[in-house]
Amino acid sequence: MDNDSQIKKVPGIWISGIISIVIFISFIVFPSQGIYGSTEPLFKEARPCAMLDVTSADSLKVYPHLKATTKEYLFQPIIFKAANRYSVDPALIKAIIMAESSYDPLAESYKGAKGLMQLMPATADFFGVQDLFNPEDNIDAGVQYLRKLIVQFEGDLELAIAAYNAGSKIVRQYDGVPPFKETRYYVKKVFQYYNEYQGI
Repeated sequence: MDNDSQIKKVPGIWISGIISIVIFISFIVFPSQGIYGSTEPLFKEARPCAMLDVTSADSLKVYPHLKATTKEYLFQPIIFKAANRYSVDPALIKAIIMAESSYDPLAESYKGAKGLMQLMPATADFFGVQDLFNPEDNIDAGVQYLRKLIVQFEGDLELAIAAYNAGSKIVRQYDGVPPFKETRYYVKKVFQYYNEYQGI
């Protein structure tokens, strides 16, 4: 190869090198965009939730496909607000909601318990709740009730959780967790969720 052909190819090598450097720098400075524009979010199912008004149970009817974990994320501000207001561990509140309704604000049991924390009408009336399916009102009253039980049983979470399920009178009557299969399973399930949420 003669010297003239080598000289002619040098500019081409320099240009290729410069382009490579520009591309490399673009990926460092703009890692999420690069040189091709923005990329799609990884979790597409979360996109419609951005406009979701979680203070209204009716709005959740629009998104029946939402998973419990997604709803849990949406209700976190309400949960932490109630947790701070009544000095209750938010992990415990999450565990109760998960065990009671799997984060379905429209849940209703055959016994008449309603909403996220499955409040009975009498309990709702005591705490002044008019709409049991309103997530914010339901959680606020449910946490108040849970706090009341924790104080009543002197910080014994096992008894407080059992009372949330079976009633405080039944727990006092048996002087401990009642021998009901449903209640014992409920207590075990809540503690399982509680341990998981504490680890997050």
